Amino acid sequence: MQAVFNNRMETRNKCFVPVESKSDSFFDQTQTVDISRHGIGIISLHPHHINEKIAIEIQLKPDTAPVLVIGIVKWVHRLSDSEEYRIGMNYDKITSGSQRRLDRYFE
Repeated sequence: MQAVFNNRMETRNKCFVPVESKSDSFFDQTQTVDISRHGIGIISLHPHHINEKIAIEIQLKPDTAPVLVIGIVKWVHRLSDSEEYRIGMNYDKITSGSQRRLDRYFE
């Protein structure tokens, strides 16, 4: 599984932000760990499935419109000595906002 981490197309920036979701949802107690212009990593109590599509709203800066993307799960790895899973996703489609906004933010 380690090879997956090393095959990234680009560097991800650390980003430790809790994911906002409804209580008792599949994303309750989920946290982001890194982000890039083409993907995002999360830690979750729930093992998501490879190729699962997940809607993600990314707030790039305060007081700006978020970018809404559809993420696709590329890999899932259970953390040792933990009940949590490390999940890597790529953005499959941008439904609101633009790739250009993501590119500018990460420049």
